[in-house]
Amino acid sequence: MKTRLIFVRHAEAEGNINRHFHGWTDSNITEKGHIQAAKLGERFKNIDVDVIYSSSLKRTLQTASYIAKVKNLPIIRTDKLKEINGGDWENELWDELPIKWPEEYDTWENMPHAHRMPNGETMEEFNQRLVKEIIYIAENNKGKNVCIVTHGTAIRALTCLFYGCSLENMAKIQWQDNTAITIVDYEDGKFTMVLEGDVSHLDKETRTIENQEWWKKLKESNFNGNE
Repeated sequence: MKTRLIFVRHAEAEGNINRHFHGWTDSNITEKGHIQAAKLGERFKNIDVDVIYSSSLKRTLQTASYIAKVKNLPIIRTDKLKEINGGDWENELWDELPIKWPEEYDTWENMPHAHRMPNGETMEEFNQRLVKEIIYIAENNKGKNVCIVTHGTAIRALTCLFYGCSLENMAKIQWQDNTAITIVDYEDGKFTMVLEGDVSHLDKETRTIENQEWWKKLKESNFNGNE
């Protein structure tokens, strides 16, 4: 019996716009984030959903509330869908991370599968927490369409699972923009990617990372590296 999992990254949050690292830091979505979430809710009018799960952090719950209102469904909260625990990185400026923690920042950027947050979670611990919860949700909602609102690093790590590759491939997985939708079918213990990182409900001005300098520089460096 096929189960459809509809993953949503939360709307733009304070950490996204002021460029602070927010893992377990419980920030709100921004004014632009509310606009994104409203557009997301409009899109979900045409998407079948039977149940909604969300990370227990405010930015995901606020995003999920727009979907819940449209679908007239409750939100099931779970700590197990929270973002990676950043430990000492929490609420630090992104620009300060490579200065204060050069080795850890290098693994974050280049070998995320081997990354260990100072006094926080390792990527492997984080991934195991996520995978266990996703399989639990899928097995307990067989045949349903399940909406799961979670976080950027979470979706990036889980994408390795969905493509059937190891976490070592995580460095090749691109970041998804805020409110991006990823759809995965689950049947007989196997995942099939249907749609990845789609933000067609947002126009260019309403998107977040596409308009940020760090993303533009990353895209430029990746392009030059492929020349």
